[in-house]
Formats: sequence, C-alpha cells, structure tokens
Amino acid sequence: MKKLYILFFTILISGLSFGQVVISQAYGGGGNSGSTYTNDFVELFNRGTTNVSLNGWSVQYASSTGTSWAVTNLPDFNLAPGQYFLIQQAAGSGGTTALPTPDAIGTTAMSGTNFKILLSNSTTAETGTCPS
Repeated sequence: MKKLYILFFTILISGLSFGQVVISQAYGGGGNSGSTYTNDFVELFNRGTTNVSLNGWSVQYASSTGTSWAVTNLPDFNLAPGQYFLIQQAAGSGGTTALPTPDAIGTTAMSGTNFKILLSNSTTAETGTCPS
C-alpha cells in the first residue's frame, strides 16, 4: 500500500509542474469613441511552474452568439512562469492610450460589449457556438 501512495503523490506533483497558460485579460472596443485604449487586446499569463512553448497555438475570437472563429496565430515563443504575453488586435480611430509594445499582433476587431475568446493549442479555427 505504501508504494501506491508514493506513486500517486509522484503523479500528482509531476502533474502540477506543467505550465498553465490562461487568458488573463481581453479588451474589446479598442479605438471606439470613449474607449481608453486605441487597440483591442488579449493578454495571456503563465501561472504554472515551467516554460510553455506557444508554437502552434492561437487565440480565437467569435461574437457572443457566433459560430465563426477568427484566428490569430501565436509566434514561436517560450512563455516563462509568471510571464505575461500581450496580443494586440485591431485599432480604431478613437481611444486615448496606446498599448505597450505587444508580443504578437493580430488584426481581429473585437466587440466593445460581448464576445467569446479562446486559447487553443492549434491554429485550426474552431467551429460552433461553444467548441470543446
């Protein structure tokens, strides 16, 4: 029985050491009249304990009820633990503050009210209203 507990503990600890990249912020309506920022953006964060390669990954956007997903491919980049990654999206003619220098640039125009965004370990566009 002792060996089983040690094996379970080892699996649990090794599973926790994988990188965990999450979407930490998403801002739509950048550049709209009255907006703060001149661009839409998505920010990623690695809350894990190891570097994560973003090679072959994408951020995808759809309207709140839409089924078509706009894809922004991410560059070959190793995201360190505790590091943020800024993806600049479309600009508008309004807004008062430029974004800091982005890590990646896309062209997706994001809604200023409601939208869906996902992080994928693929560059193939998702389908449906709520892909799995």
